[in-house]
Amino acid sequence: MTYSSLNEIDFSASFADLPDTLYSHVNPTALKQSVELVHFNHGVADLLGLEHAISNTQDFIEIFSGNKLANTSMQPLAMLYSGHQFGHYVSQLGDGRAIMLGEINHQQKNWEIQLKGSGQTPYSRQGDGRAVLRSTIREYLCSEAMHGLGIPTTRALAITRSNDEIYREEIETAAVLTRVAESHIRFGSFEILFYREQPQLLKTLADFVIKQHYPELLHAKNPYLALLEQVIARTAKLMAQWQCVGFSHGVMNTDNMSILGLTLDYGPYGFMEAYDPGFICNHSDHHGRYAFDQQPQIGLWNVTCLAQALTSLIEVDEAKAALEQYQPLFSEYYFSGMTQKLGFETVNETNVEVLSELMGLMQQSRADFSLTFRLLSDIKKDGSTQPTKLRDMFVDRPAFENWCTAYVRQLNQQDKTDTQRKQQMDKINPKYVLRNYLAQNAIEKAQTENDFSEIDNLMKLLQSPYDEHPEHQQYAEAPPDWAENIQVSCSS
Repeated sequence: MTYSSLNEIDFSASFADLPDTLYSHVNPTALKQSVELVHFNHGVADLLGLEHAISNTQDFIEIFSGNKLANTSMQPLAMLYSGHQFGHYVSQLGDGRAIMLGEINHQQKNWEIQLKGSGQTPYSRQGDGRAVLRSTIREYLCSEAMHGLGIPTTRALAITRSNDEIYREEIETAAVLTRVAESHIRFGSFEILFYREQPQLLKTLADFVIKQHYPELLHAKNPYLALLEQVIARTAKLMAQWQCVGFSHGVMNTDNMSILGLTLDYGPYGFMEAYDPGFICNHSDHHGRYAFDQQPQIGLWNVTCLAQALTSLIEVDEAKAALEQYQPLFSEYYFSGMTQKLGFETVNETNVEVLSELMGLMQQSRADFSLTFRLLSDIKKDGSTQPTKLRDMFVDRPAFENWCTAYVRQLNQQDKTDTQRKQQMDKINPKYVLRNYLAQNAIEKAQTENDFSEIDNLMKLLQSPYDEHPEHQQYAEAPPDWAENIQVSCSS
C-alpha cells in the first residue's frame, strides 16, 4: 500500500502504549514565518510508502515543519532518557528538540517519524528546542551517506525551513529535519530507570524492545541477557564499520547510542581526511575523549553502562561474561573489514602486518584515508603499476615502495585476477565520502543563495558512493587547504 495523502495515514505510535512516565505528550511549536521545503528524500519516501508527489503539497510542508498535525491519530510525544555525557552521568535529558509525530506502517514495518528542531519540550532545559539550517543539512546528508555505505543509521525524509531567527554563535535561520528510524530508544532510556530505581518500568521497556524489535529473543532462556548480547554485538560491529570508513561521531554519549545499533544523532561528526588515529572532529571535545581511535573503547564503555542498567534483569556475572564478547567481536569485524579493503580474502598474521605497516605510513605522511584505499585497487599483481596519485601521497617514497613489494607478494598468494580484485575492492572502498568542505559548500549555497542544488549533487553521490560518477570526479579529491579551518562543535 502506498499513501497519496498524509491525512489517510494512521500515525498511532506503539511507543505511546507504554506508561506515560517514559515520555511527555507535546505538540510541535509552529514557526512564525512561512515555511518551505528544502529537500525531499525519495528513497526514504519509498521506505514509508509515500508517493513522491506528496512532497509538492502544502500539507506536507506544514506537517513536517511542525505547523500542523495530519489527523487525530498523531499524538506527538518527546521521549524521556538520561545518559553519560563525556563520562559524567546527567540524571535527566530527553528529547529536548525532537518530537515524535507517530509511526508509519509500510510492508509490515513500523517507522517512527520524528521532527528535530520543532520547538521546546519538557526536556529542553535551557534550550529553545530549535535546529538551524546548517546542522540540519549536515545530519540530512550524513545519515544518507552512512546508509549508502551500508552502515546502520537513522535516516531523514525531508528538510523544511523558515526565516525565523535562531541564535547560536550568531543569528541563523530555523530548519526542521524529519528523522526516520524503527526506534529512537537509546541506552539512556534504560539508564534513567536504573538510576531512579524503577525496575518494573525498566522491565516493561525491555519487554517492549524485545517484542517490537528483537522478537526472535522472546523464547530465549533469558531474553534480557539475549537482548544485551545482541546490543553488544551490534555495537561492536557498528564501531568496526565506523573505523573502516574513517568516520568519527564526535559525541558518543550514552544518550546518543541506539538500542538497535544505529548511528544516531549527527552533530560534530567528520570523515577522516589526512589519516591521524587521534583525529578529533568535535571542536568542543577538548580532552579527546571521543577521538577517532578511542571510539571502539568508548563503545565498550557505553555498553557497559547499558549492562549496569539491566542488572535488575540479569545476573552481574552474566552481564560481565556478555561484555567480554565485545572486544573479540570488534576485532573480528574490524580486521575482516580492513583486510578486505586491501583486497585480501583472509585475515592472517601476514595480512594484518601489511595493513599495520600501511597505516603507519599513512599516519607518517598524513595520507588521505579514503583516497588511499580507493587507489590501492589499481596496483597490479605483477608490480608493474603503482598509481602516481597514490605514490605521491607518501613522503617516504622508499618506504612506500618497500610496502608495495610486500603488498604485491601477498596479492600473489591469491587466485583472483587484477580485474576481479579491483571490482571487489571498489565495492567496499568508497570513492565519495561526505567531506566537511563538501557539506560546508552545500550549507553556504543554501544559506546565502537559497540554492539547494549542491544538496542534490551530494545526495546522488552519497547514495551510491562506490560508483565512479566521472562527471563529479572533483568531489572525490582531497580537500582544499581552506578546509582545515572548518570547525564543528555540538552547536546546532
